[in-house]
Amino acid sequence: MAAMAPGGASGSDIYKGNAVKLLLPTWLVIGVFLLIPVMLMAVYSFLTKEFRGGVIWEFTLTAYDQFFLNRGLFGDDPASIEWTYIGIFWRSIWQAGLATILCLLIGFPTAWFIATRDARMRTVWLLIVTVPYWVNLLIRTVSMKFLIRDEGPLNAALMWSGIIDAPLGIINTNLAVQLGLFYSYLPFMVLPVYAAVERYDFSLSEAAADLYASRWTILRLVILPVVKPGIIAGCILVFVPSLGAFLAPDLLGGAKSFMIGSLIEEQFKGAAGNWPFGAASAMILMAIVMIVLLAYARSQTRETRT
Repeated sequence: MAAMAPGGASGSDIYKGNAVKLLLPTWLVIGVFLLIPVMLMAVYSFLTKEFRGGVIWEFTLTAYDQFFLNRGLFGDDPASIEWTYIGIFWRSIWQAGLATILCLLIGFPTAWFIATRDARMRTVWLLIVTVPYWVNLLIRTVSMKFLIRDEGPLNAALMWSGIIDAPLGIINTNLAVQLGLFYSYLPFMVLPVYAAVERYDFSLSEAAADLYASRWTILRLVILPVVKPGIIAGCILVFVPSLGAFLAPDLLGGAKSFMIGSLIEEQFKGAAGNWPFGAASAMILMAIVMIVLLAYARSQTRETRT
């Protein structure tokens, strides 16, 4: 029986008819800080670049044309595919994908280890994982640069131990960017997976073992299907921000490690920036992210129906 509220109304009827009013603050926040900026970005992507910076309110597809097609220096050559920006996008995708895989390979065992400790130690281990991330991302990225530079502690320790004779030269490479992405977003994988593992019924593993299932079979057929939502959530939380990251490429990578986040940042920097092109690049990036999320939502809908 539903609890009775003052006046004789049941607890489930207290908020009936007030849903719109209760959701109004949320809608305002989403509208002001999400929908309006995205709409402005979409509008700017169709405007014309002003020669001295800024925009001219003349609508055109020039920014999108510039992204996909190369028409020469003066714009009068036969159109050809602009592989430069497509290559930057592709580099961003595989860097974000690799960072997601690495975070999963390290984050899943870490989350499993934490979830299988006693309650007091779980708090301690979660604190150890999250405390470094209380520091600003910029400071952590600069610290990573200091750590892996040629004269940094990492190379110094390896040379002192005799493992290497000369510095590894990690800085300004794709490897440095990958380390920065991995370090920046690892907790985004650990915490959702930990939440899923914590709710896992370990008696399922015991039952599978009693039926002579191997550890690999238990992991593949019992554990992973149950904790799959946490894994997928962690992968999305790592992949999406990694795709648009610009601090790690800017501070740890060189010209060959340029990513889409850096490209967009450059277009809005200074008076000589190309705002329409930056907005168009941001809209293309958002379209890719939306495709990934919609594909996941569609696959989940299919699984629910079956």
